[in-house]
Amino acid sequence: MRNIALKAGSRPPWVGLAAAVWVEIAAGNAYNFPLYSPALKSVLGYNQQQLTILGVANDIGESVGLLPGIACNKFPPWAVLLVGVVLCFLGYGVIWLTVSQTITGLPYWVLWIALVVATNSNAWFGTAVLVTNMRNFPLSRGTVSGILKGYAGIAAAIYTVLYNMVLQNSATTLLLFLALGIPLICLVTTYFIRACTPASGEDSSEHGHFVFTQAASVFLAIYVVAISITSDYVSLSDALSYILVAIMVVFMLSPLAIPVKMTLFPATKKRIRSAGSSDSLAQEGGDSTQTDPLLTPSSSAAYLGSFYETEDFSDVEILLAIGEGAVKEKRRPRRGEDFKLGEAFVKADFWLLWFVYFLGVGAGVTVLNNLAQIGVALGVNDTTELLCLFSLCNFAGRLGSGVLSEHYVRSLLLCSYLRSIKLGRKCKCFLVLFEKFQTTVEVFVSAYMT
Repeated sequence: MRNIALKAGSRPPWVGLAAAVWVEIAAGNAYNFPLYSPALKSVLGYNQQQLTILGVANDIGESVGLLPGIACNKFPPWAVLLVGVVLCFLGYGVIWLTVSQTITGLPYWVLWIALVVATNSNAWFGTAVLVTNMRNFPLSRGTVSGILKGYAGIAAAIYTVLYNMVLQNSATTLLLFLALGIPLICLVTTYFIRACTPASGEDSSEHGHFVFTQAASVFLAIYVVAISITSDYVSLSDALSYILVAIMVVFMLSPLAIPVKMTLFPATKKRIRSAGSSDSLAQEGGDSTQTDPLLTPSSSAAYLGSFYETEDFSDVEILLAIGEGAVKEKRRPRRGEDFKLGEAFVKADFWLLWFVYFLGVGAGVTVLNNLAQIGVALGVNDTTELLCLFSLCNFAGRLGSGVLSEHYVRSLLLCSYLRSIKLGRKCKCFLVLFEKFQTTVEVFVSAYMT
C-alpha cells in the first residue's frame, strides 16, 4: 500500500476547500443540457424522443461514479481530476464539433456516447474533491459535503449568467467553453487539492470559518439568481454585464478569504493538543495512506478509560481491545464502519439509501432534462429563469441537508457518549459486586473446608 506525504499546517485544508469550490462548480456542467438541447434539436434535426434519449445519456454519465470512487482509494486526487479533465475535453469537444457543424454526418450513437463521456467527468471531479476534503475535515464531514454539493447545485445558475451576459446566448460558444474552459479551471486547481493534515477539532475558529463559507455561498446564490432574472427584463450594456460577472467571480473566490486571514492574522493562542490530535500525528510521521477511511471510529478507551484507571478488569480490557482492533475478531463491519463493495451489497441500509436516492434524484433530473420543453409548453421560450430557480432550490436543499446531517450526527454522537458513560458505570458496579460475591464464596468455602 503506497504512502503519501501530507501537507501540514492549518491553512492548506482551507486552501484546498476554496479550490474545491471551483471544481464543484465545474462539476455542475451537466445542468447545462437545457441550455444547448434546443440547438441539438434545431441544428441536427432531432425529434423530442431522440432529445429525451440524449437526456438519459446526460444522466447516465453524471451518475456513474463507481470507478472514480475506487480510484480515490488508489490514486492521488490530481490523478482522478486529470481523468475528469480528459473526459470533459473529449466529450464536449465532439458535441461542439457537431453542433458547430465543423464535422457533419456523425451517427446518433456517437453523439450519445460523447455526451455520456462528457458528463461522466462530473463524477471524477466531484468524487475527487469531496472525498479529499472530507478526509481533510474529518470532524465536519456533513458541513463540508453540504458546502461543496451546494456549490455544485448553484452551478446551473452560474452557467446561465455566463450564457446570457458573456456568451451572448450562443449554444455553440457555451459548448466550446465546456470543452476548453472547464478543463483549464480544473487543471489550475489540481495543485491545491491534496491530502492535508486534518484541521484540529479543538480550533474554536473552525466553526466561524464554516459559517463564513456557508454565508458566502448563500449570498452568491441570491446574487446570481437576481442578476440572471434582471438581465431578462432589463437591457444591460456589455460593460455593466462584465462588471456584474466580475462581482460574481469575487463571490466565488470568497472562500479564499479564510487562508488569507490565517496568513495575515495568525492565531497567537496555542491550541490544546490531545493524544490523538492531528498535530501530534503530523509530528510523529507526517504521512498517511491514500485509503484512510472517511469514518474514523472513536476510541472507546477515551469514553470509558477513566472508570478503569485504578482497577484491573481483565474482561473489560479484552472487550476494549477487541473494539480497538488489538485483538482480531472475525465479524462483518457494523454501521458507521468502512464496508467493501460486496459487503455493502448485502446490507439493507445500502439498498434503502439507493432507493431514496433513486426517487429523489431521479425526479429532479427528469424535470431538469425536460425543462426547456416544460417552458415551451407554458409559453416561456427563454428557460433561463426556470433553470435559475431550479438551481437555487437545488442549492438550498444540498446546503441545508449538509447542515442538518451534521447537527443530527453530532447529537447522536453525544447521546452515544452519554450511553457509554452510563454503561461504563454499570459495568464497574457489576464487576465490583461480582468480586465481592466471589470473595464471600471463597470465605465460606474456606471456612467449610477447615
